[in-house]
Amino acid sequence: MKIHTIGFTKKSAEKFFGLLRASGATTLVDVRLNNVSQLAGFAKRDDLKYFLDEICGMAYTHRPDLAPTQPMLDDYKKQGTGWSTYEDRFLELMRHRGIEDAVPQELLDNAVLLCSEDKPHNCHRRLVAEYLAQHWDNVAIEHLL
Repeated sequence: MKIHTIGFTKKSAEKFFGLLRASGATTLVDVRLNNVSQLAGFAKRDDLKYFLDEICGMAYTHRPDLAPTQPMLDDYKKQGTGWSTYEDRFLELMRHRGIEDAVPQELLDNAVLLCSEDKPHNCHRRLVAEYLAQHWDNVAIEHLL
């Protein structure tokens, strides 16, 4: 099983959709809590769903159960909680939600996890992929940069 990850910030639409198309993935799994923000540009939910189908022939699904809570995000982004605290809290949230059982493996097989962060290093999409790789067999992770 291969799970890809991608963020849309600091990428043009050409680069973003080019990376997706080149990945060969069949589904984009949106793991953002808020996927309708005007700040998302071409990655707003309804626009993204249309572009994915038209440009990449990919399906779209939104899985907010793979996103942090709003208070968790606010603590990290607005209150300056450090990455290690955020990471610990998010990993605990995934354990509590039991995402390894709640998310069908078929959904993420050859799929791309999407969030906003440009790079995966300090991003919850990486944590989701790594968490699932620890709980499922034979998972390879590729970050689309």
